[in-house]
Amino acid sequence: MKTKVVFFEVPGGTDKWLNGYRKDTMPMVDALKKRGQEAEVIFFDIEKRDEIFDYVKENAIAYVSRINPGNLKHEAEYFDMLRELCALGVIGMPHPDAMIGYGAKDALVKLRHTSLVPEDTYAYYTIETFKSTFPKSLLGGERVLKQNRGSTGEGIWRVQLVDALAEDATEVPLDANIKCTEAKDNHVEYHTLGAFMDFCEQYIIGANGMLVDMPFLPRIKEGEIRLLMLRDTPVNIVHKKPAEDADAFSATLFSGAQYRYDAPEDWATLVHEFLGQLPDITSLLGGYDLPLIWTADFILDTDEHGNDTYILGEMNCSCVGFTSQLELAESVAEEIIACISTEVETAV
Repeated sequence: MKTKVVFFEVPGGTDKWLNGYRKDTMPMVDALKKRGQEAEVIFFDIEKRDEIFDYVKENAIAYVSRINPGNLKHEAEYFDMLRELCALGVIGMPHPDAMIGYGAKDALVKLRHTSLVPEDTYAYYTIETFKSTFPKSLLGGERVLKQNRGSTGEGIWRVQLVDALAEDATEVPLDANIKCTEAKDNHVEYHTLGAFMDFCEQYIIGANGMLVDMPFLPRIKEGEIRLLMLRDTPVNIVHKKPAEDADAFSATLFSGAQYRYDAPEDWATLVHEFLGQLPDITSLLGGYDLPLIWTADFILDTDEHGNDTYILGEMNCSCVGFTSQLELAESVAEEIIACISTEVETAV
C-alpha cells in the first residue's frame, strides 16, 4: 500500500546543512512522522533514476520536491520522472509543470491581462524578436530585463536612456547610450543599446532561454513585498527594502537590502486582492493545483487616481526555503496531510 511521503533532494549544492540535507527538509519529515505519517528523503541520482522511480511508484502516496533546479544537472530527466509519477497517481507537491509555470519569468506575460502585471510586459524567445521590439519599448521609459533563470538578481537589468532623443523618434537607435544597473549587486555599466543587446543574447540562447521586458517601477525603492504562501494560505510577508544608494534597486540580501517580517494582516489590501485572483492565476498557468510552498513578489505602483497598486514581479515554487522560520514545518506537515486526505476522498 502506498503510504509514504517522499522528499526529493539532490547531493551537494550550497543550500545544504551539515547533515547533507537542506536545513528545512528534516523538520518537515519529523513533523510528518510526529503526526503518524510515514516520510523519508531520497536523493535524486540520474544513475539510479529507474530504481528511484520504481521505489517511489510502489511506496509513495505523494512527493515533495526540495531541489533547486540550479543545483541539478539533469533537470529535464528529473521533471520527466516526476511527470510519470504524477500520471500514475502519486500526488505531486508541486507538479513539475507547475514548477515551470510558476517559476519561469514568462509567467508574468501570461498574467499581463490581469491587474497583477502591466500590459506592456513582453517575452523574448528569439534574438530577432528581442532586437526588433526592445528599442521600441525602451522609447517609452525605463525598463527592466529579466533572464528566465538565475538567482540573487543575476541577469536582471534596469535599463535607462542617458540622453534625450528626438521628439519624432519611433525607437531608440542602436548607438544611443544607456545606463544599465544589475540587480545582483547594483553595479552600473554604460553601453550603447546595440552592444548591450548583443550582450543579452546569452540569456535567450539555449534551453529555457528567454528575456522578460517590463516597465521599471520607481517605488521599488520603498521595498519589495514577498508573500509566502502555503497552498492558498498566506503565511507571512517579507518586506525587502533596497540599499539607500541612489542606483540601488535590488531587494536581495547580497546587495545590502534590509529585510523585515510582517504578518499578512499588515498588508491586508495586497493579500485580499491577490487571493481573489488565485483562480485566474491557476487557470492561466496551466490549471495545476497550487504549489505546496511558494512565493509571490510585489512592487508598489500608483494608479491614475493616486491609489497604491501592487505589481507582480516574480513567483517561485521550485524550492522555497524557510530556514529562518523552521517552526513553519509544523504547518507544512498539516497541509501535506490535508492535501493527501482530500485527494484520497476525491478518488473514492
